[in-house]
Amino acid sequence: MRPILTALALILAGSALMASPAMAQNRFWLVNNSGLTIERAYVSPSRLSDWGNDILGRATVAAGDQVRVTPSARDCELDIKVQYEGGQEEEKMKINACRTDRIVFTNPNGRAERGGGAGGTVETAQGGAGGSISRGDEPMPRSGGSGGSVQGGGSSQGSGRVAFQFVNRSGETIQELYVSSSQDDRWGTDRLGRDVLAAGARRRVAVTGEGCDVDIRVVFGEGRAQERRNIAACGRSEIAWP
Repeated sequence: MRPILTALALILAGSALMASPAMAQNRFWLVNNSGLTIERAYVSPSRLSDWGNDILGRATVAAGDQVRVTPSARDCELDIKVQYEGGQEEEKMKINACRTDRIVFTNPNGRAERGGGAGGTVETAQGGAGGSISRGDEPMPRSGGSGGSVQGGGSSQGSGRVAFQFVNRSGETIQELYVSSSQDDRWGTDRLGRDVLAAGARRRVAVTGEGCDVDIRVVFGEGRAQERRNIAACGRSEIAWP
């Protein structure tokens, strides 16, 4: 009897280990590159016909910001819908969230009319529709002025601007790159946009702000992030990571 119970316990333990990653694999960043504020967002498994509740609740996602979404369901294949200020909507259907950690909304149909407004009701989530959002570990929020541009040019101490080559010597591909003046309280936008920075590659970065010190945050696969603060950038032609 004991060997049977032991075997059963091992099977159950193995099942639990297999289930746990599946629950986390479909977690993703919802990125707002639309130029408009996202006022509502819905996430549902593609197998369902209802959207469920607005996962933002009373929160919004400003243009250039992002939130981390943890779907209620374990499904990899998800449908995501956002509603912008003015009522315009954008949908992304049958997205494999287990194979991407960033889903970007760009409002491809143009800017919504301001002053409009969508009606309707909020449905009760059924069978796994919906999810939760978090901002505590997101890389974006820190005030205006951060972000800057990715372009050529040399380093400069004048007019509050520094520029340098960021070199990826981490041995891994960097999925997201944020560089901001240490005086700012926001990270600004992802410097890579839709690109990634392979191991050994470099990217020209320019930062506008007060002082010579910059803060850098990089995000690798599965959302793993690293930060360095108060890096003296004036007079430097390159900054290597790590």
